[in-house]
This record gives sequence, C-alpha cells and structure tokens, in this order.
Amino acid sequence: MPRIDVPAGRDPLLHLWTGTGNELTGPAAAFSDAVYRNSTLPLREFEAARITVADVNQCQICLTLRPESGPDQAFYDAVLGGAAGLTEREALAAEFARRFAADHLGMDDAFWARLHAAFSDDELVQLGLCTGSWLAFGRLNQVFGVDGACRIPLSPHGPGRAERRG
Repeated sequence: MPRIDVPAGRDPLLHLWTGTGNELTGPAAAFSDAVYRNSTLPLREFEAARITVADVNQCQICLTLRPESGPDQAFYDAVLGGAAGLTEREALAAEFARRFAADHLGMDDAFWARLHAAFSDDELVQLGLCTGSWLAFGRLNQVFGVDGACRIPLSPHGPGRAERRG
C-alpha cells in the first residue's frame, strides 16, 4: 500500500516518480535510465550485481526480471547461491554489490586489490554507480510502498524489453 497520497486511478509508482518531488525525481529517473542504457559493463557482470542488490533489497519483482537474450536461470541460481559456476569477474561483481549494499565499510584493502586485479577503474566506478542506483531506487520504491509495479524500461546494454519470469 502506498505511503503517499495517490490520486484515484493513478499508478502509485508512476505517481511517485512523475507526480511528486519533480525537482529530484526527473533527474533521478534519468540517472536510473542511464544505468541501463549507458553502462559498458559486460551483461553477465551487470546482471550479477543487479540480481544481488535485488536479493539484498528483497525486491521480488526485480528478482524475477530478466533481460532479453540474457543469461539463463542457471546463472542467476549461481549468483544467488554463492557464485559457484561464475567467472572471477562475475563473482566479484556480485560480491561488490552485496558488500556495497550490506557491509560497505567491510570493503578492505585485500578486497580492493582483488577488484583492481580484475577490473579497470572505469569499470569499478560504473559498477559502483549501477549498484548505488539499484540500491537507492529499489529501497525508495519499497519505503514508499510502490514497489508492486516496478518497471525497468530497457534491458541492460541495448534495446529490448526486460522480461519478467516466475
């Protein structure tokens, strides 16, 4: 149930993002869109981080969203089950997202050394910005009780629609 007043017949999520706080929601929505349109992270690493944040946030909708032509269910099971079967970079992307969301102060020098051995600085900044977007906006939607109608307009890294599975 929405925790803001939503006019009768109006979609709560749409109202939060377009009918309130417009000085900030417009730029925030543009940033969220940029994460999906402009990230150059490889899709599987992008998805490893995204699904990890969805798990931390317990966003049931995001947990079931899959990009067109994306990884198979075994990949998502591996990410959520502890990284068995993932590449080093995929596992690190998931670990980064989990730590960012649940233990950001626990990112010690040894962890950063592993990250720097696998990713460029550009990739790490993109990973941080993507993770921050998913964490912040996913939680914002949940805090305001509008997460029941979450929409992701584009699949990561190109045109197409995100598909909901499950």
